[in-house]
Parts: sequence; structure tokens; C-alpha cells
Amino acid sequence: MHEIILDKRVIKFIQTLPQKHQRQLKKSILGFQEEPRPHDSQTLKDYEPYRRCDCGEYRVIYRIASSSKSVYVILVGKRNGGEVYQQLKKLLS
Repeated sequence: MHEIILDKRVIKFIQTLPQKHQRQLKKSILGFQEEPRPHDSQTLKDYEPYRRCDCGEYRVIYRIASSSKSVYVILVGKRNGGEVYQQLKKLLS
């Protein structure tokens, strides 16, 4: 079982969403405890070791720390328009 660690930005963003979307994202993120590499997740080419997973109209960006069995969720954003990747670039630079 992996420990889930959420960045403060992720918590704030999720709290601004409608209840239905909050439930979907929480379910998806909590699923990382059992399976941190779900079938629809992918490693980000230019940002290894970060991964992405789609949840409805949102994209979850995270990394897995195998040594500590932790999953760090660093960003959640809209899938369309590449907005989440622009935020990721700013965050990691």
C-alpha cells in the first residue's frame, strides 16, 4: 500500500471544483494507494519520473517514490489546451 501525499495546490484546486468532480478525482487519486501505475497512466517524456493519469476532464500529474512507497501528487488541471503542462513547466523550472 502506497502513501498518498498531496501538494497544497492540488488540495486548493480540488476544493474549487463541483462535488461530482471532487469525488471523481479523490477516487482516482486514492486508487494510487493500491495501484500507482494504472493502465491509463503514462510517464511524461520530458519530465521523468513524473507520470500522468486522466480522470474525466482533468489530468493528474504525480511521481512515485518506490523507496518510501509514496505517491506525490503535485498538480491537477484541465486536460484541454495544455494548461496543466504549462503549469508543470513553471513549477519545475
